[in-house]
Amino acid sequence: MTRRRVRVLHIVQNLNYGGMERVVSDLILHSDRERFEQHLLCLQYLGRFSEGLERVAELHVANPMSRLSMVNPVGLAREIRRIAPDVVHTHSGVWYKASLASRKAGVRALVHTEHGRRSPDPLLDRVVDGAAARRTDAVVAVSERLAQELPGALRMSPDRVVCIPNGIDTEIYHPRQDNGALRRELGLAPDTQIVGSIGRLEPIKAYNTMVAAFARFSETEVGRKAVLVIGGEGSERPALERQIDELGLRGRVLLLGWRNDIHDLLSAFSLFSMSSRSEGTSISLLEAMSAGLPPVVTDVGGNSAVLGDALPHCLVPFGDTKALSDAWSRILVTSDSRRADSALARRRVVDAFGVSAVARRYEELYVRLAPVDANTTLVPAERA
Repeated sequence: MTRRRVRVLHIVQNLNYGGMERVVSDLILHSDRERFEQHLLCLQYLGRFSEGLERVAELHVANPMSRLSMVNPVGLAREIRRIAPDVVHTHSGVWYKASLASRKAGVRALVHTEHGRRSPDPLLDRVVDGAAARRTDAVVAVSERLAQELPGALRMSPDRVVCIPNGIDTEIYHPRQDNGALRRELGLAPDTQIVGSIGRLEPIKAYNTMVAAFARFSETEVGRKAVLVIGGEGSERPALERQIDELGLRGRVLLLGWRNDIHDLLSAFSLFSMSSRSEGTSISLLEAMSAGLPPVVTDVGGNSAVLGDALPHCLVPFGDTKALSDAWSRILVTSDSRRADSALARRRVVDAFGVSAVARRYEELYVRLAPVDANTTLVPAERA
């Protein structure tokens, strides 16, 4: 009897920027290569998080597709059939088209990870994703709250929803001394407190709320010498720049754009904050906490599950600028408060959100769903 690896094909738009893209990259990098053969198919282009993946996976870029491919994705089905995966694993943004093409290609095991949904959830999204869900064997939610919401939103059986929170490499994201690089770049003094955030400048992240909260915070005693630094890019940047000017915060709120020096940013931040209206299990939040940053985040999506029982005081209601400002003040007013929350944040991520454990859970799901014919058997788990 022939023993072979399970061939897994991940399908995404691209791996350029964002938490979801980083998750896909990490899952491939931390895969058990003795048991799983990894493939990545990008519908647009590869992107920065694909760098280095060619060492552990086969990378593919789909041929250009017309709008009719949403109805009849013949070309995509042909490419999937050529790769011949045992399991297709789709991710947010490609679910409907990729699931339809996978079934046309004869793929018998289909997994989808829902990395987060808009709030409120538009009716059209629910209709389209509901159709995709009905041809998907297992839908993975990245937070318990999302897992509870999906069956009702998509009219699917709860039995096919699995909760696997995102994870990160906690050895890479560990507490580091501030090397001063960001402060030198921005002309900030060593004792300047930095309220930091990293994320896409899109409506779902509600950075306008964070800027408004900082205007309030900057008038407090602890906030007078602080700055707000946001790493990320997106469609909301022009509106945020106008808001910063209107509030007289130019030079106090700094939009960095996309950055490759995440470790330098995290080591310079005094705390990490998010003002999102919706989240799954935020990779940026996990990385910041793993790096020992105290968090202040909105109580939406999977954020409360990430903070756990140790840090409930770091959650604030969505849209509440006073609560955001007050939470920043509480953490920054004394070094003891910062140190305590920093230690709790690091320990929480190390204990609950390591990427290797997340990869193993996905692999268990692949093996459970992957077909095995009479002449082959999948490499068993005890060989891992």
